[in-house]
Parts: sequence; structure tokens; C-alpha cells
Amino acid sequence: MTAPADGRAADGQSPLDAVRAGALGCTKCPLAAGRTQVVFGVGDPDADLMFVGEGPGRDEDLAGEPFVGRSGKLLDQLMAEELGIDRSACYIANVVKCRPPNNRDPRPDEIDACRPWLQSQLDLIAPRVVVTLGNFATKLLLDTTDGIRRLRGHTYPFGSVGSGGQAFLVPTYHPAAALRSGGTVLAEMRADFVRAKLLLAGPRR
Repeated sequence: MTAPADGRAADGQSPLDAVRAGALGCTKCPLAAGRTQVVFGVGDPDADLMFVGEGPGRDEDLAGEPFVGRSGKLLDQLMAEELGIDRSACYIANVVKCRPPNNRDPRPDEIDACRPWLQSQLDLIAPRVVVTLGNFATKLLLDTTDGIRRLRGHTYPFGSVGSGGQAFLVPTYHPAAALRSGGTVLAEMRADFVRAKLLLAGPRR
């Protein structure tokens, strides 16, 4: 049977819908036992900009959507003020799709179990710019042990997109860090968002 021209399967699912359906039933790591629901991702599946955070917290676990609590409000504010967009114009996901107990850091085995879901999102959305929010997303996607303080403030090549154009990764702090620290951290986040905006406005290469 020939697939529809828009890439949807015969049952009407897009490839990203199919990945999401698989993730919703995932039990590959212990986090599955404590979740209310899987927090897969939200936004435009054809977005040029993708944000990747750490993992869902309590609010996200209840809502089924990433970044809906205090950190999400700050993320929305920074998107509006520095990028001139809202979350409908980008895609937002996390390294792990289920809430770690008591919002603890995700463990290496949990990150490894969830990585194929994130990789599928990156492959199918094929963003021109990825903004990583915090240490876990940055270290995973840049394959480094360096921390966010050392890595932010720079732009990194991140494979290719579309017909072979260059994609980029911009690391920045997690919004929770700015809520805790304010001041310099928030100013540096703003600068990183401007860096992403300039990349998005540049020529497609």
C-alpha cells in the first residue's frame, strides 16, 4: 500500500504521532511505575526551534504537558520577550518523559531508556535550532561531561536538517535555575535566547 503524500500512515497517524503512541505505553524503566501520565512533548511538529529540558515535575505529570508550572511560565515569558513567539511556534520536550520521584535528578539508566524517544522526536521534527535547558539535556545532546556554566554562551553544530542544512544547539540554564538565582542567570538566559533568535533569522544553509 502506498503511504499518503503527507507521510501519514494508513490509519491517519503521522510518524511523530506513532512515536508518541509508543511512548505512552513505555515501561522500560522504573519511572513508569510512579507516573500519572507520560509527558511526551508539545508544539509544532514542523518547528524550526525545539527546547529540550530535563524531565517533568509534579505540574507536568498531572497536566501531561512539559513546562506548565513556574518554570514553564518563565520559559513562556522569555520566548515572548526575546524570541517574539509562543509555544505553538516551537516544540518542547524533555530528556525523560516520566516524573522522577520527588523531582529528583533522572538517573543514567532512566536517561538511557528514554533516549530513543527523544532521538525520534529530534529526527522527525528536524529543528534548525535546539535550545537545551540545563545540565542533563546539554550533556546528553552534546555528549560531554562539561557543565552548563562552561558550555553556555556558545553555539554548537548539531548535525544537519532538511536538505542538508546545518542545525545548531544553544545551551542555556534551566528556567528553575533562574527562578532560584535570578539576576545574572536570568540575564544570561536572555542572551542565549537572543543567540537562538539570530540563528533562526539567518540563512538556511
